[in-house]
Amino acid sequence: MRYLSAIALFYLVCLVNIRADAQQPIIPMAKPDTIPGAVIQKDTSGLINTLPNANPADTTPVTSLNADLLNIYNQPFPKKYKIANITVTGNNYFDQNLLLSIAGLNTGDEVSLPGGDNFSRAITKLWSQNYFSDIAIYLTALKGDAISVEVHVTERPRLSRYEFAGVKKGEKDDLAPKTGLVINRVITENVKRTSVDAIKKFYSDKGFRNVQVSVQEIKDTSAPNSSILVYNVERGNKVKIAEINFLNNTISEDKLKSQMKGTKEKSHLTLFPSKNKTRYDDSTKYGFSNYMKDWGFLSFSKTKALLEPYIKVKPFSSAKFDAKKYEEDKNKVIAYYNSLGYRDATIIKDDTVNAKDGLHLYLDVDEGHKYYFGNIGFSNAAKYSDSLLTAILGIKKGDTYNRELLEKKLGLNVSPEGGDISGLYMDDGYLFFRVDPVETAVYNDTIDYDIRVTEGPQATFKNIRISGNDRTKEHVIRRELRTLPGEKFSRTDVIRSQREIANLGFFNQEKIIPDIVPDQDNGTVDVNWQVEEKSGDQLELSAGFGGGIGVTGTLGVTFNNFSVKNIFRKSAWDPLPVGDGQKLSIRVQSNGRAYRSYNASFTEPWLGGKKRNAFSVGVYDTKFANAYDPYTGTYTKRAADTSFFRTTGFSIGLTKQLKWPDDYFSAGISLQYARYQLKNYYIDPTNLPGFNNGFSNNISLKFTLQRFSEDQQIFPRTGSNFLLTLQATPPFSLINPDIKNWKNPYTLVEYYKWRFSGEWFVPLGRPTGPDNNKQFVLKLAAKYGYIGRYNSDLQISPFERFQVGDAGLSNSYALLGYDIIAQRGYPVYQTSDPRVNPDQQGASEYFTIFNKYTLELRYPFALNPSSTIYALGFFEAANGWYSFRDYNPFRLRRSVGLGVRFFLPMFGLLGFDYGVGLDRFGNGVKFKDASKFTFMLGYEPD
Repeated sequence: MRYLSAIALFYLVCLVNIRADAQQPIIPMAKPDTIPGAVIQKDTSGLINTLPNANPADTTPVTSLNADLLNIYNQPFPKKYKIANITVTGNNYFDQNLLLSIAGLNTGDEVSLPGGDNFSRAITKLWSQNYFSDIAIYLTALKGDAISVEVHVTERPRLSRYEFAGVKKGEKDDLAPKTGLVINRVITENVKRTSVDAIKKFYSDKGFRNVQVSVQEIKDTSAPNSSILVYNVERGNKVKIAEINFLNNTISEDKLKSQMKGTKEKSHLTLFPSKNKTRYDDSTKYGFSNYMKDWGFLSFSKTKALLEPYIKVKPFSSAKFDAKKYEEDKNKVIAYYNSLGYRDATIIKDDTVNAKDGLHLYLDVDEGHKYYFGNIGFSNAAKYSDSLLTAILGIKKGDTYNRELLEKKLGLNVSPEGGDISGLYMDDGYLFFRVDPVETAVYNDTIDYDIRVTEGPQATFKNIRISGNDRTKEHVIRRELRTLPGEKFSRTDVIRSQREIANLGFFNQEKIIPDIVPDQDNGTVDVNWQVEEKSGDQLELSAGFGGGIGVTGTLGVTFNNFSVKNIFRKSAWDPLPVGDGQKLSIRVQSNGRAYRSYNASFTEPWLGGKKRNAFSVGVYDTKFANAYDPYTGTYTKRAADTSFFRTTGFSIGLTKQLKWPDDYFSAGISLQYARYQLKNYYIDPTNLPGFNNGFSNNISLKFTLQRFSEDQQIFPRTGSNFLLTLQATPPFSLINPDIKNWKNPYTLVEYYKWRFSGEWFVPLGRPTGPDNNKQFVLKLAAKYGYIGRYNSDLQISPFERFQVGDAGLSNSYALLGYDIIAQRGYPVYQTSDPRVNPDQQGASEYFTIFNKYTLELRYPFALNPSSTIYALGFFEAANGWYSFRDYNPFRLRRSVGLGVRFFLPMFGLLGFDYGVGLDRFGNGVKFKDASKFTFMLGYEPD
């Protein structure tokens, strides 16, 4: 009796748990994976409601209960049955064979009933797909030991569309791709959860850390088994960082905060600072009593600490909390501690506390002990002596421990600047050189090191391959390389070759990659140079107004990778013959009869093709005419031919690369000739008295000495550029002293002119950005100029002087060959005294001496071949003088301002600056009158 009761109870449990309720939400805990099947037979009589726990949604009529099927679960012992037939019902989108394959059920499979787990495992596998809200397995027929099985599934609804509530239109467009939602995909709990997390992260990155998101699923009656997801978003207020607090630190909190580049405090000004109740003791705050006791009013840092709760100025800080940047900044703080000798420093705990005034960060620091370097020795170094290696290492016993510095001096972190031990070996061919710093002893606060050296064999360059040069011919790149087959490997030569290719200007400077492939068995190394072409040609098409001649149009083209030898090859014109690295420039300016100018130049950087001997030639012709005819009231050819000033000239030069003092130096010489023709034209009655008709000839030699080591052309990060020039005419008055008595004393112009300019580029901080190539760069520049005379009985030449001020686009006396020395924030100087308003008229504006100093802080926004964009802040100081008697190098005009530069492949430089002339204030000059907006096109003025 007890046995029969147990069988009946087992049967009842099986029947009650026959299938999952389709109306219940599908979650893992409700998964019906414990019942192998249902012992019912479906037919057409409609008696299903008589079964225990029958699902009302199932309207399949049942006429009777099959006794043999019921007896399957009444058997005292399990019996094996073979599946004769399997059908799948309820599937609208999924193929029956696919579902059976996932379930692991096949015709012919043997199952044990009762007690077998085939059906429970099948339900578990199907359920794990997350595509169904209900799964049930029925036994529908029994014949002998063969059974028929029905697998019934209820598919989850699919996504017909999704909407965002409480979201701005612009944010909707940004949100859509981040949610990962795809129309017509099955809606699962994981899909909802993932999309909600993506929305929260989107707003959290924008500073909305308290965002609330709920999702509502609405049945879509317009499509079968489809739903609409509506996301209700409440952003809340943007949360910014109010304070960053370090606990248990002995290092200055300001220095620790300065390491956190991506986590900044916001500015505030209040009489009632926030008092947050946290687990941290507020008594650690610097109070007024401590301030007076410490004589804090004599210390800037203590005064700052006292005032910070009331006033904090962070003009360039967004104060947005970014969890990813915060983690990076914590590592930077630890790295800073390590650089100070605290190698065991850790952040034990950090908390974020939300308050009314914003987010408060607390970082609990365990600094540990401060360590120092002890004895440092070298093992297995045969090529160089220990004394030489120690000198290069530059670390002495007793120096503050700094693991990063040690690795840098050993060359474990490769630096383009070199000067490390790895560079010493690798520049002598030891490509397989290895160095391993091992701590041999740690006692008290001192650490001893043994630097274990593995020199390996010397390697030589074998195969040098170039790829990616679609337009530029291979010999143009190969002649710039220092990595030559058969030569010893040199890391410096690889870096220098990369710099030389970048300075060609034909390739994306960020994508010049030397792929080094060593072969230690043969002692050789292959270098595969990968480059990416960019357009180097430029088109200038502009119009301007001014200069007393009205509207002037300009059309200019510059081909920076031209090929002269292919001009007559029809197949090379695609659309122009290119690839030989030559430069051809043509420029035309005109406004009709009043003004026109023609310029053309050509440069061959490798004359002869074997050495870096740059040959250049240029010609120009300019005519400035009084073409206005007062009788007709129009511009006429007759008037233009009656009164004009014409300049015609040419130049030819040769520049040679030097090997001493180093191969960054070059020297050049050029012959220049300019012929000035005046016809009834008064250009300068003050300095050119009586000279309004006739010719003047300017014949000069120009000598240049230059050292150029900038790493790139457009946005240099390192290196320098020094240029010294001397331009001189023959001393005609010394050869013929009677020249001053000539009717036209300007027939032969004589002078000598010195120019010097120096530019330095210094990278600041570490590179940032997705490509790790963006960083602040400091540019320092100094420029000087002087023009003198051979004969003291003659005045200094009125030609070739210096015009100082403005942006360089308005050269009032360009026809006299003036050098334009620009200064942002000022108009063209009218006097040498900065205390006088430079806008006054009447004084001479061309100087014989000038000084100029520039300080620029640059930061790039984009560094790619399609456009290079960077912003800058500048400080400039400059002035011009008429003689050494007036010269005062400390009397300078100062200006400050901001600017931006755009380098576009087709148009070259486009620049905007807004400068404020600090010495223009006074005499009723307001701020707007002391400031000036300047514009640059095509080139950066001196």
